[in-house]
Parts: sequence; structure tokens; C-alpha cells
Amino acid sequence: MTDNNTLTNKIDFAVIISVKRANPNGDPLNGNRPRQTYDGYGEISDVCLKRKIRNRLQDLGESIFVQSDDNRVDDFRSLNDRFKAANLGKDTRDESCKKWFDVRAFGQVFAFKSKKNKEADSSEENADAVSVGIRGPVSIQSAFSLESITPESLQITKSVNLETNIKEPDKKGSDTMGMKHRVDKGIYVTYGAINTQLASKTGFSDDDAEKVKLALQTLFVNDASSARPEGSMEVKKVIWWEHSSKTGQYSSAKVHGSLIVNSDGSYTLNNLDGLVPKELDGQ
Repeated sequence: MTDNNTLTNKIDFAVIISVKRANPNGDPLNGNRPRQTYDGYGEISDVCLKRKIRNRLQDLGESIFVQSDDNRVDDFRSLNDRFKAANLGKDTRDESCKKWFDVRAFGQVFAFKSKKNKEADSSEENADAVSVGIRGPVSIQSAFSLESITPESLQITKSVNLETNIKEPDKKGSDTMGMKHRVDKGIYVTYGAINTQLASKTGFSDDDAEKVKLALQTLFVNDASSARPEGSMEVKKVIWWEHSSKTGQYSSAKVHGSLIVNSDGSYTLNNLDGLVPKELDGQ
């Protein structure tokens, strides 16, 4: 898809996140303890951040392809079912970008096998198979804490057994015992960019960029859970750099490096000639 109504200029952004007595992103390979690097710094994966952005965009009324079960607004329990029901036709790339915001923004790999019956020959069996890769213009890094973290673990118990012990109904079962993990406090920072060349391929527009900006400012709205109670996760600032050209006056590395964030969440911005960032509060 190439359209004149696409992103005008390159954009860089950064998000400063405050964590207070919460598990910002549990690691399923480590008992759901908060993610950490080998050096002990906290991490929120890029996949986790994209999930939250998708949820916010969905709350804002956008059509989303990769929906979580908690936020699913249709009857499709798999990406394959959702894709097949869309009946996009032959031009999968253009039509999917038009239909789904997250495909237009983050890209997507459509790799689905045919569901023809076993009696069909091999040519018929692959007739409706799909293998399309789309690169999206919006990229975002994992968020890392500015200081190493020491996760706290709490032993918890349920007040009732999952199943009744027939022989000893008053006895507590092993399933009543559990653990919760949290970070007492921390400041995390993530960086990202929006590429005009890839935006021209997916049809990602200036209006779309504004919606991503709003999603970043409201990243933790409707995101509460037992691991992240209301108010425990907060977007302190979104720094938004809009360049004056499609390729940008500076590299993303130089732009991101101009932001110096302190361990208390305060920050300074080094001046880059001709590039004035917007400093936006979280909502």
C-alpha cells in the first residue's frame, strides 16, 4: 500500500513509567516473578507493551487483529478464524492494513495452513493457504528500570479449597497455598520510533500516530489486575519528537540519547538543533 495520506515525518518517542508495589511484567519461566536482566535490572518486554497499546487502541474504538481473550470483542478464538472471517480477498497486505490498526502499525505475519479435506490433492489443499509478512512502521523497545530491582515475594493462601477433601473436609489442601511477587518501587523507560518509509507501505497516517501517542499516555488505563492494582503503574511522561523530514534530522539513537532520566523519574533533555520535543503528562 502506497498512499500520499501517510505519515509526513519521522517520529521518535520515549515513555517514563513509575512502578509502585506491582509486578509490571511477570516472567512465566521464573514463577511469574518480575522480569529481570542478568544484571538485576527490571524489564517490561516489548511484547507486553504492544499488548497494552493494542488494548488502549481497542478501548478507543480501533479495530484490532491480535486481540487478547480478556479484551476480545468478537466470537473468534484464534487469529486464523478472525482472518478467515474477514474474507479479505487476494490483496491480503493492503486489505489487512486498512482493516486492522495493529497490522497497519506493528505489522503482522499471516501464516495459515489450508483446512481442505484429506482427500483433496496437494494443489487443492494449498489453494487457500496464506503466507504474508508485513513490516510495520511502529517499533518499541523493552522498558528497563534505571536501577536494579529486588522483587519481593509474598506467601498467600486461599480461604477455601479448590475441591472438597471427602475424608477430611475441614483440612486445608495444598492448592490453597500460593505466591505473589512485586517490585516495591522503580522507574522504567522505553523508547520507540515511527518510520515513514514503512508507514507508506501500510498506510499508517499522521492521525494514526496521534492515536498511538494517546495510547502511550493512557497505557495503564483499564489494565488493573491483582498483580497491578489501580494506581500502582503510572505513565509519568511521554517525550514525543516530531522531525521535520521523512528520514529525520537525527538518528533515533542520538534522539533517544538526548533524554537523561534520573532514578526518581525526573529528567533532562539535551538540546538538538531544530528538534523540539513535546513533553506530555500521562493521563
